[in-house]
Amino acid sequence: MTASFPHLLKPLDLGVTTLSNRVMMGAMHLGLEAHPGGFERMAEFYAERARGGVGLMVTGGIAPNQDGLLKTGGPVLEAHGQIARHKLVTDAVHGEDGKILMQILHTGRYSYQEYSVAPSPIRAPNSPATPREMTGEDIDRTIADFANCAALAREAGYDGVEIMGSEGYLINEFITLHTNHRDDDWGGAYENRIRFVLEIIRRTREKTGPNFIIMFRLSMLDLVEDGSTWSEIVKLAREAEKAGANILNTGIGWHEARIPTIAQAVPRAAWTWTTAKLKGKVAIPVIASNRINTPEQAEDILARGDADMVSLARPFLADSHFVAKAAAGQADLINSCIACNQACLDHIFNGQICTCLVNPRACHETELVFEKTAELRKIAVVGAGPAGLSFATVAAERGHSVTLYEATNDIGGQFQIARKIPGKEEFNETLRYFRKMIELLGITTWLNTKVGAAELLEGGYDRVILATGVTPFTPDIEGIGHARVMSYIELLRDGKEAGDRVAIIGAGGIGFDVAEFLVHAGKRWGHSREEFLARWGIDVEIKSPGGLTHAPQTPEPAREVFLLQRKTSRLGKDLGKTTGWIHRAILKQAGVTMISGVSYRRIDDDGLHITIGGEDKILEVDTVVICAGQEPCRELKGELEKGGMTVELIGGADEAGELDAKRAIDQGVRLAASI
Repeated sequence: MTASFPHLLKPLDLGVTTLSNRVMMGAMHLGLEAHPGGFERMAEFYAERARGGVGLMVTGGIAPNQDGLLKTGGPVLEAHGQIARHKLVTDAVHGEDGKILMQILHTGRYSYQEYSVAPSPIRAPNSPATPREMTGEDIDRTIADFANCAALAREAGYDGVEIMGSEGYLINEFITLHTNHRDDDWGGAYENRIRFVLEIIRRTREKTGPNFIIMFRLSMLDLVEDGSTWSEIVKLAREAEKAGANILNTGIGWHEARIPTIAQAVPRAAWTWTTAKLKGKVAIPVIASNRINTPEQAEDILARGDADMVSLARPFLADSHFVAKAAAGQADLINSCIACNQACLDHIFNGQICTCLVNPRACHETELVFEKTAELRKIAVVGAGPAGLSFATVAAERGHSVTLYEATNDIGGQFQIARKIPGKEEFNETLRYFRKMIELLGITTWLNTKVGAAELLEGGYDRVILATGVTPFTPDIEGIGHARVMSYIELLRDGKEAGDRVAIIGAGGIGFDVAEFLVHAGKRWGHSREEFLARWGIDVEIKSPGGLTHAPQTPEPAREVFLLQRKTSRLGKDLGKTTGWIHRAILKQAGVTMISGVSYRRIDDDGLHITIGGEDKILEVDTVVICAGQEPCRELKGELEKGGMTVELIGGADEAGELDAKRAIDQGVRLAASI
């Protein structure tokens, strides 16, 4: 495949320097900053992306002082003694002809420390404590700390800094009435509320001189009550330019906002209209961000004039060579970000190291090295789901001879089910990537082939990898064989039709997916940008403070759905930390009835008989869908081992719980790297 991306690959002159292209890898918390040996690992992480051709990179947030830390012990740059470890990163990036900025981030009331500071003592809904109101002395000191941090970053070799002024962190907290209730010179009128950030930019420019990039991350849409209006946003952009900013990056939504901004439920490039509105209002370049994950899409944004540059963060976790592949006409070989958040943001918010569901090597580059094998082996992989595909492609990349067997007519396994869920269409990109890799690596693939132990034993293989997945668990409920009962596999994979009133037994991740499929009739509401913005009540004129209309437009659901679980805990409590609330909100919008603490008595012509809190009830439903877990498929293992074959179990065949593509892909990759 060949493709031309003239706008994407065009250099960008910032005055102080020229970037090689219009692609920026936006800031991401990696979880490595405070980890032993973390800066060495970060050096290789960023160096690999520099080799991959990205025009500019921004580190995860580094605090300018102790008050600004996300949590105690987090990354901070406030003294000369801390420069050396940062030079590991900048030297590695510059050694690959890359450019990198350091993001300066003061978390304000979003800090998880016992004591935090903010313009006013208003506790954030996602923070443990009410912050202390900053005094005038605190404010002056913090401004100086930002400038000092930037000067230290310059000494450390960074090409510039990004001053984080969006997403509800400290600077954003000063800017809006939502969190700034002060009545002194730092509050009240908008001119007073933006003094804090303008002083930071001015002092930073004074301390770093003219030949240093200052990027300001501007909140283009707060999505909270009493946020900024459009006229205020334009005013701040112009004042930031006057104060010394070279370039404006885009921030969308505060972390506490109840509107999805980067998850799978958000259409691609859903927010570029905000940067398009700002273009022409300032003379410096403007960067579009959020849910941009293909070079074709990025090219369209730039060609339309919506922005001067595009910021992609998670896509560089998924594929470090995103830009190089696009430039070489190999865009179809890009391993695309699917916006699942499972291994990146969810990891960070759980205190784990960031990585990527579709690329477990991300942030593990120094330990997961795919070296060419010294001893070629002939390997059979049974099952072309996430685990089998990840193993097969890495093993073949290392030089092993791989044959892949799949019982159905296509690769993908559980991905084939996931891609049918409204909002999870991005899994199609993962399937596209694996198909191209199978072709590129010459992996012999047999579809529609249920291979037996005898064939495998006679095939001359050195070992067999069983990635045969799972089968749905059938609970022991009277009437479970009734005609109105079906498994989630029958519904999603086999196309069996459900009735107008449906009960779902099991409220794990699969149960939630099935509920979304049913209420949307298999089609995502808000698939287009316009539908999405209307659905979530977003004011595209940003006349209302924060950009909320308070008038969401939700279509009628296709079915009446009951989502049930035996546990007495809240439904969906084990869903992804950063996306679970979105799934719950969508089902609530669709009128799904969610019930916990359910005992199932029987299923018959009257419907589903249940007991809740000691009270017997009948749900008069047309269909009952079983989402009560899975069991591993391992039937070949015993016979193969009896025949003397070395057998490895990966994915669902190894451990059947919730369908877990993250674990399956990681397990496949790590096994393939070790053979």
